[in-house]
Parts: sequence; structure tokens; C-alpha cells
Amino acid sequence: MSESSLMIGGVRVPRLLYGTAWKERETGRLTELALRRGFRGIDTANQRRHYDEAEVGRAVAASIRCGLVGRGDLFLQTKFTFLAGQDHRLPYDPRAPIAAQVGQSFASSLEHLGVEAIDAYLLHGPSLRAGLAAEDWEAWRAMEAIHGDGRARLLGVSNVAPGQLREFLRRAQVPPRIVQNRCYAERGWDREVRALCAAEGILYQGFSLLTANRGVLAGPELARIAARHGRTPAQVVFRFALEVGMVPLTGTTDADHMKEDLDVLHFRLDREEVERIERLAG
Repeated sequence: MSESSLMIGGVRVPRLLYGTAWKERETGRLTELALRRGFRGIDTANQRRHYDEAEVGRAVAASIRCGLVGRGDLFLQTKFTFLAGQDHRLPYDPRAPIAAQVGQSFASSLEHLGVEAIDAYLLHGPSLRAGLAAEDWEAWRAMEAIHGDGRARLLGVSNVAPGQLREFLRRAQVPPRIVQNRCYAERGWDREVRALCAAEGILYQGFSLLTANRGVLAGPELARIAARHGRTPAQVVFRFALEVGMVPLTGTTDADHMKEDLDVLHFRLDREEVERIERLAG
């Protein structure tokens, strides 16, 4: 297996993903730029409040048409978002049952992305901060049905707490194979959820690794490690993520930073350095 990808449930997942949140009118241009720079994993959501999934699809289609990539080269990941996380631009009928909303949102995602199947389909966060409600299970059962007919190759959940993940693992017919969480150094880099994922063979994706950890990035420990390797603190954080089994997301809008982010595949941290970063503020 190449350092550039992992195999999860028969699906090849790149070691770094390009995140398309908060790009608005620049979504298409930046997605195409990321593909040109070498990213082969794209994360989006059918939630117009923070994402423009249709623009992601147009960028993917343009990149396929020009021969830059083939569909088989790409890992495309999107999400179902409950009504509370949406704005007025909804991908489903808000009066419909949750299962129908999932079906409508998924059909819309297939149309936006111009594909017949999604590589990973995530629940964009449970409806409650703690525990799982009936609507979470209604959504998950609908997602399981989509997975069952082959239109979603992997299922996952984002913004999930440890207890919620354990409940998914206990009660799901198709357990999540992916967890995507915001990852704070001051909270131990989400260590409890990561440990549960490692024990259960779940792929952990970390987002906001830079924006949620500005203090750590500016601190002396990362500066020393970065200087030793001739890298930037941001590169050290992404390399740390890889070393501990995460798939990091980057949402950079800078072409040079895209190249730097992918370049983290080409150096390693010492075990002691990884342990020191694990202990930072956590």
C-alpha cells in the first residue's frame, strides 16, 4: 500500500483530503486547483450554508473532461445534514420524513457531483450533543439502505462524541467506517475518539487541525521540530496527524500551501517528536 492512500472496506482513501467548506464563489476554482496540485480526495456536503456541492461537481467534471483525472482516481465524500444545520437553500422537503430527506439529499448529491455512487457518505453530526435521538437512527437506517444498494461505498459520521460513537457501534447494522471530527490540541487531539476508532478499524479524519490550534502552531515546540526537519509548523501538524493514523483535511486556498500540504507525505517524525506533540496543551 502506498503512503499516499489507505484501504478501508475495499475503498482506497487518500491520506490527505481537500475540504471545500466556506469557499463560496471560489469553490469550483479551488477544487480544480487542488486536483491539479495532486489532491485526489475531496470532502463536501449537501449543505449550501457552508458548502457549494454543485460547484465541486462542476470542477470534478471539468477535471475528468480534460483528462487530468479519471473517476476511478478520485475519492468523493459528502454528507447528509439535518434541517438545523441548513439555511433556506434546502436539498430536501423539510416536511418529509427524515428517511425521505436522506433519499432526496443523496439523489441531489449524485446529481451535483455527476456520479453514480459516492465513495463515503457521512451523517453531518448527530442531532443532539449527547446521545442519539430517533431521528439520528431514522437517518442512519436510510443511509444503510443506500449503502446496501451500492450507491454509498462507505458510511461515516462527523462531529461525534465518544458515547455517541459507541452507541452507533452497538446498534448500527452497518457500522461507521469513517469518523470526521474537529481536532483540538487542547483537548488531547480528540484522543478518546481516536482510540475508539483505532480499536474498531474506523478511519479517523481530522479537520480544523490548523485553525483550531493557532496557539500551538505559534508555540516553541512546533517551531523546534519544524526547524529540525526544514518544514513549516503546519507541515509538522499534518505529518503528526498521519503518524497517529489520522487522515487530515486541509482547506487552504493557496496553491503553494496545497503543494506544501501534500509534501508531508515525504518526511517522517521521530517517535519522541510524535509523543511531544501528543502532549501539547492536552
